[in-house]
Amino acid sequence: MSVPVVRPIGAARERLLSAALNLFVYHGVSGTSLQMIADDLGVTKAAVYHQYQTKSDLVLAVMTPALEQMVRLAENAEAQPSVAGRREAALCGLVDLVVENRRMTAVLYADPVVTRLIREHPPMLELSERIKRLITGPDHAVETLVGVAVVGGGLMMVGLDPELADLDDDALRRHLLGTARRTLRIRAPSRRRGHAAVASPR
Repeated sequence: MSVPVVRPIGAARERLLSAALNLFVYHGVSGTSLQMIADDLGVTKAAVYHQYQTKSDLVLAVMTPALEQMVRLAENAEAQPSVAGRREAALCGLVDLVVENRRMTAVLYADPVVTRLIREHPPMLELSERIKRLITGPDHAVETLVGVAVVGGGLMMVGLDPELADLDDDALRRHLLGTARRTLRIRAPSRRRGHAAVASPR
């Protein structure tokens, strides 16, 4: 399944995307205009339009690395031979995604502009549902569905908590995985010989 995103090419676009993300973090997507991004870069609004004709195109481009990582983690999880292995790979991959993109996930996924974009792109919705199904597994009890919703929402908002801002990636990853497993009542994989944990994609 392909995700409709705009792939950035060249140093000018990379610089533009970096400036856009910084402003999105500070002002939110809804509160950031293309003129603000142009002013931050010291260029004309026309120069921004030359790269991305709409703010939606720009937001999609900023989200591209995270979306591609989501595709990889779904593919990696689906390749595992057991339900438990698929669940563990998906959960580890989702935690890695949040930790490696902690600035972006909370700001973008809580913004109404991004919510609208996701609704307007069925492949994005399907990708989210695909990962959700991997973590849920065959258990469709209400308790499980609520637990997955709580974990998913909590992970997306971790980047907004100032008390966690100084926590290093390894510590944050360890605590997020531990909390998610306890919430979902998932036993951590054994690390004894012959029972190595499933590695998530990087």
